[in-house]
Amino acid sequence: MPHYYKRRWNQSRADRYDAWGHSWWLFETDDAFWPSRQIEIYDAGPVLVYHRDRLEDAYGGLSAAALDPDEFEPFRIDRAEFEREWANHKPLNDT
Repeated sequence: MPHYYKRRWNQSRADRYDAWGHSWWLFETDDAFWPSRQIEIYDAGPVLVYHRDRLEDAYGGLSAAALDPDEFEPFRIDRAEFEREWANHKPLNDT
């Protein structure tokens, strides 16, 4: 059964895309808490998506580590919220 999380990152990217600002990160994980889909929504507008068919690109990539379920528990969301975000954003990197 998948798990879903939405977490705010109030830190900059510290790379050439730093002007994108802070971001919201959404994750769908498997039972072992490995991300299978990921959305990054930046304050300046760019949206990035990663999944098993798009593991990485010039901007970043799907998390290469399992999430800590204890750390992420306060950020749990339901599947419907994740799917709304997945459907409602035009990703910069998904062609």
